[in-house]
Order: sequence, then structure tokens, then C-alpha cells
Amino acid sequence: MAKKPKQLYSVHPGVAMVQKWIADLPTKTGKNIDEWMEFIRMRGPGEEKAVRDWLKKEFGFGTNTASWLAERAHGNRLGLADDDPKAYLAEAPKYVDEMLSGPRAGLRPVYDALLDTCLSLADDVKACPCKTIVPIYRQHVIAQIKPATRTRIDFGLALRDLPATGNLIDTGGFAKKDRITHKLGVSSARDINAELKKWLRRAYALDA
Repeated sequence: MAKKPKQLYSVHPGVAMVQKWIADLPTKTGKNIDEWMEFIRMRGPGEEKAVRDWLKKEFGFGTNTASWLAERAHGNRLGLADDDPKAYLAEAPKYVDEMLSGPRAGLRPVYDALLDTCLSLADDVKACPCKTIVPIYRQHVIAQIKPATRTRIDFGLALRDLPATGNLIDTGGFAKKDRITHKLGVSSARDINAELKKWLRRAYALDA
């Protein structure tokens, strides 16, 4: 039987991507991250969206680069954690707590059971929370936990073009080239059944 990871959440792969982006900034733009922060705060517009648009128009930045710089300049919490693994791991449980607070608080036991099912699948499975979803990774995303309503979690799966049978729903994701292509509705622990586990194992195997 596979052992559960000691750490409930793992560092999101996007952290390494942002670290590389920061390292490449001086070569690509002539300024390092600190110099850009000072420049934006002194010369840029006041609002985050306006900064993003200004960076794209005046400096030709792409959407991702402009957004990251604008977020960081305005103290966006995720932006500040994006390149720091320890900071990300400190924030990850907060993302989940906020996601499952208020009207959706009743989903917490269902979420915990679903997360446990995913992490118990194999040693190389990891969960990397974002603000509105919790992607489940092997090498790539194989599944996704997303609170959809007050009473239902949409459990997304990366199943390529496999036909949907039983309770499995085709989201149209394969045609749109999305990673998540199918989903199952999970409203209680009873829904974490043999069918769900079968499709989760299939998604895991497809990412070998």
C-alpha cells in the first residue's frame, strides 16, 4: 500500500517557473525585479489593472509578465509567494481554508476525504492548491478539486478523449485543449466510490 506524503501540500510547479522568470528579467528587460518594483511605484498608474495595461502598452510585455509585475508592485499575496517555496507552502492551506469558508464550509469533510483518496493513490501524487482550485499532479495535472456550489465539489479529471460513461461527464475540455477533460460531481463521501477511484487511476496511468 502506498504511503501518504509527509507534507499534505507540495510546492506548485509554477514557483520554479516564476523563479526562472525573475532570473531572466535583467537579460530580457534591462532591469531586475527590485528595479522594476521601484520604477512601477514611482512612474506607473495607481491601480493594478492600469499598471498591467501600461506595462503591456509602453513596454510590450506579454499578459503574464505584466500581470506578475503589477501584482507584485501592489503587494498581491500570491505574487509575493510565487517565487518562494516556503512562502507558497505557508499560503497553500490558507487558500483551501478560504475556498471552503462561509457557505461552502460544509464541503470540508468531503474535500478532506477526496484529497486523502488522491494522495493515497501513489507516492508521486501531490496536491498544489491555488486560490479557487486544488490541482492534483503526477508529472502533470491528473485531477482537480473545485468547490462548485455550496453542496458539490466538481472533481475534474485529465482523461484525454476517453468516452464518458456512468456518472462521468465530458466537459468538452479535450476539444478546447484543456488539461481537464471530464468531471464527476462529489457531494458526499458516498460519491468517492469505486467509479471515481477507477477514473482517478486511469488519469494517473495516462500521465505515465
